[in-house]
Amino acid sequence: MGVKNIFKRYELKFMLTTQQYIQLKELMKKYMQGDEFGKSTICNLYFDTPDYLLIRHSIEKPVYKEKLRLRSYGTPKNDSTVFAELKKKYKSVVYKRRIGMSEQDAMKFLCERNPVKDTQITREIDYFLDFYNNPKPTVYLSYEREAFFSKTDSDFRMTFDRNILWRDYDLSLCKGVYGEPILKKNQVLLEVKTAAAIPMWLTMFLSENHIYKTSFSKYGTAYKTIFERSLKGEKHYA
Repeated sequence: MGVKNIFKRYELKFMLTTQQYIQLKELMKKYMQGDEFGKSTICNLYFDTPDYLLIRHSIEKPVYKEKLRLRSYGTPKNDSTVFAELKKKYKSVVYKRRIGMSEQDAMKFLCERNPVKDTQITREIDYFLDFYNNPKPTVYLSYEREAFFSKTDSDFRMTFDRNILWRDYDLSLCKGVYGEPILKKNQVLLEVKTAAAIPMWLTMFLSENHIYKTSFSKYGTAYKTIFERSLKGEKHYA
C-alpha cells in the first residue's frame, strides 16, 4: 500500500479503558488487519500564532477549522522524510493534505519560508502561512499508535493511541520523544476514520460497552494546560 497524501473522511474519537481496548482488539481480528506501519511512534509539531489563535478557534467547535503540523514516524534526523500536513475540518468532514520532504527542508520551508518544490499542496501551505502571518512551532506531541484497516474496505481505519506526550519547549521533531502525559494510565484513545458508515459489529460493541463519541483534542488538551498555568503565572515546563 503506497503512501497516501490526500484524505477526505469522517474521524470519530472514543475514549476506552485498557480492558475495553483489549476486548475490542480481540473482536477486530475477524474484521480488521494491521496496516503497513503496524505499531509506530508518531511525532507532531503543531504550528500556531503567538496568541494560539488556531487552537483557540478550534476549541470553539466552529463549522470550519484548520491546522498545520509537521509529522514524522519515529524520531527523525535532519535528512529523514517528514510530512508537512494541512488538516481542515468542515461540517464534520476532515480533509488532510500533506507532502513529504526532509526534516531540514521542511523546517526551513515552514519557519523561514525557504522555497521548495512547487506543488498544489505547497502552494496551499504557503497561503496558510501568509494568512496567519507565519505561525511558528508551538507544541510538540507524540504518541504510540496501532493502526488497522478493514479487510473488506481499505478506506475504513481504526487507530489506538497511547502514551500521548506533549511539551512546549525543545520544539523540534529531532529532539526525541518526551514530555508530559495527556491520558490517564488506564486510557486509550480510539479514532475511527471512515468515508461512510461505521460497521455494525463496531456499533454494537460501542453500544454494549456504553462508549460514546468524544471531541477529545490532543493539541487542545495541551493548550488548556498551558492556558491554566499562564493564569497561575506558572512556567510551562519542568
